[in-house]
Amino acid sequence: MVTAGAEGPAGSGAQLFVIDPIERLNPAKDSSVALMQAAERAGRPVWVTTTAGLMARQPPADGGDPMEAHGAWALARPVSTLPWHQPGDPVLLPLEAFAHVWMRKDPPVDEAYLYATHLLELAERRGVTVINRPAALRAWNEKLSSLRWSRLMAPTLVASRVDALAAFTAEHREVVLKPLGGRAGQGVVFAAAGTPGLGALLELVTAQQSLPVMVQAFLPGVSAGDKRILLVDGEPLGAVNRVPSGDEFRSNLAVGGQPQATELSEAERRICAELAPALRAEGLFFVGIDVIDGRLSEINVTSPTGIREVERLGGIPLADQTIARLPSG
Repeated sequence: MVTAGAEGPAGSGAQLFVIDPIERLNPAKDSSVALMQAAERAGRPVWVTTTAGLMARQPPADGGDPMEAHGAWALARPVSTLPWHQPGDPVLLPLEAFAHVWMRKDPPVDEAYLYATHLLELAERRGVTVINRPAALRAWNEKLSSLRWSRLMAPTLVASRVDALAAFTAEHREVVLKPLGGRAGQGVVFAAAGTPGLGALLELVTAQQSLPVMVQAFLPGVSAGDKRILLVDGEPLGAVNRVPSGDEFRSNLAVGGQPQATELSEAERRICAELAPALRAEGLFFVGIDVIDGRLSEINVTSPTGIREVERLGGIPLADQTIARLPSG
């Protein structure tokens, strides 16, 4: 393992991607890989690490003042993505060596994830641009953050009490239950007022009334698709429509949803325009929102996906456009 200072081997304009182990990524489908390849096309060296590779430490004895305050470092590996192959040897680098640090670790947003955002915040205080901003990653739960714009959503309740959830279900007849920490449609359940054992189901999803869940009125329009819209610095650059397969009501690609080319409606553009000021103000540079039948469903900020589908179906060079819009760093 090599240790380098801020002027070390990362390279001018270098990008660091904090991701899941790179061996798990599918280059043909993964949005992080699409961004890495776009960065390399733009002449920006690409490095990767994991949350386990982040650390806070003083400068090494041969690399600076040992009394200097702790900063954020990463055990990072350089990677050439064109063509795709495995990364090089690890180098211990201060995060100031990178023009931008991308936090692209997939959920769950667990203790390890939260601690990683605190370490990234150390780098941010030293002028490093982190995408997306660590404080916003902690504050914007991908389900609950939509409640800032509840009038754009389907009727929604967040609660842990079974009686409240049952009453909401009785009022709206058909609902969708969503765990607040879920991703890719995992744990999302359809229920109806007449569902046998509804009370037991509600006890199960709330862990015996100890965890809140989101319940929303079911939108039959989901059969026509759930639209993923990708926003870069608040501007929608592309979208893909995800249509459920067979008897499945969930449209997530991870559970078999089929991607289709699509255009944004005026209503969807208005939703994006309403969200844009808050996204920009809170440092949410790359975001994916989900819209069903003209209603806002979720705001994805951790590691939004869909780039490959937008590029393939819409002919939009979305990853290159994203890299071109990066803030100076």
